[in-house]
Amino acid sequence: MSPSPATSVWSTVIGLEVHCQLATRTKLFCGCANAFGAAPNTLTCPVCAGAPGALPVLNREAVRLALRAGLALGCAIDRASRFDRKNYFYCDLPKGFQITQYARPIAVGGGVALPAELGGRTIRLKRIHMEEDAGKAIHDRGPHTRVDLNRAGVPLIEIVSEPELASAAEAQAYLAALKETLQYAGVSECDMEKGSLRCDVNVSLHRPGTPLGTRVELKNLNSFKNVGAALEHERARQERLLGAGERVRQETRLFDAERGETRPMRSKEDEEDYRYFPEPDLPLVVLAPAELERERADLAEAPAARRARWQRELGLSAYDAGVLSASRELADLFEESARLSARPKETANWIANDVLAELGARSLAELGLTPARLAELVGLAADGTLSKAGAREVLRALSTTAESPRALVERLGLAQVADDGALLDWCRAAIAGNARAAGAVKAGEEKALGALVGAVMKASGGRAHPQRTREMLARLIREGT
Repeated sequence: MSPSPATSVWSTVIGLEVHCQLATRTKLFCGCANAFGAAPNTLTCPVCAGAPGALPVLNREAVRLALRAGLALGCAIDRASRFDRKNYFYCDLPKGFQITQYARPIAVGGGVALPAELGGRTIRLKRIHMEEDAGKAIHDRGPHTRVDLNRAGVPLIEIVSEPELASAAEAQAYLAALKETLQYAGVSECDMEKGSLRCDVNVSLHRPGTPLGTRVELKNLNSFKNVGAALEHERARQERLLGAGERVRQETRLFDAERGETRPMRSKEDEEDYRYFPEPDLPLVVLAPAELERERADLAEAPAARRARWQRELGLSAYDAGVLSASRELADLFEESARLSARPKETANWIANDVLAELGARSLAELGLTPARLAELVGLAADGTLSKAGAREVLRALSTTAESPRALVERLGLAQVADDGALLDWCRAAIAGNARAAGAVKAGEEKALGALVGAVMKASGGRAHPQRTREMLARLIREGT
């Protein structure tokens, strides 16, 4: 957290390096599948396994997605970016170097806005560059380290922020906003459990008005919660060292989630240690102006802008707008369903309360929901054709049939009964079967009417129109008929 003046003289400075796997079908420089969960070392070839003489061929779709990320984050795009070699040795890097972008990244500048409750300021970005992922070293399956190269060569973008974050809360909010933007742009799934979004944190402490302190890098942060916990621990650790007159070492530390603490991993390299030089086997990545404009025009409205518009034009609350924009798929469903039904608030309530409850781990397609079907269901509930219970039954049935909601209502016999003849019989039976409640209503106890309405709903199988039922019961009791 940011230090309190009453308890600390140190300011926290945080910068984030976020690695995001691009949502391509194949890897960055070869035709191997970009897929999660395959058996170890089954998605490899001479190129991504680093065989001598194997040459890379750039994946055009990866470039397109990296471009979209840059545009969505407000970056300046370099129309002629370049790949470089970053040299280091580790068991999961079969070539002994990583193909990345250093001198001329695809995008620079841009920013990520923090939410209003954290001040709403924009955290500037330094750069976005493309690179290939390394493999995965597995250290916890016996006495030997195992290496899985399925991930080697998977296309990444690395998004580097300026060191402008000042607390764990700000870092977590930044990551949430960044993830949302990338998902809306169709760049990545951003699933931290699958490793498609990973974060390294750089943190240092200094006295206000003095140069920045020694930077420590934190790794192994596989959730937003762990990012916050690691930052809290590391800030306290560095403050103890500095308070005791000791020096903070420049190093890379791992976060131990079980113990809630960071521990040393290795000394931190400087840029010159990587001996960057231009990648000789790849040409410049040249983007045509028409391509930039096409991708810019195709970008979806930014999620924050969409929420603000819904509140301004549709009268949604900030909470409902946040729920409905939790994913682009959900936001698109609401937007089009509300337009088709012309009932934005009812549509919002249905999605927030009922659709999400039915959704669980399923997709909207598995639930059988399209904007047209949801709009029709909302309309049937709003005009009294369906009771709330009946509408929920139709919602559940949509996943099992291609029938329209209206056709389901007819086939399942779920239409609310507003016919006075049928209602009259049910109401008279309810009054006769519960004389005490009827007497209480006649004496002025309106709440007692609920028991009689419940009896009618039970007798009708939930199909009696609630408002018409209440009105008829009250009239019958009042007239003594």
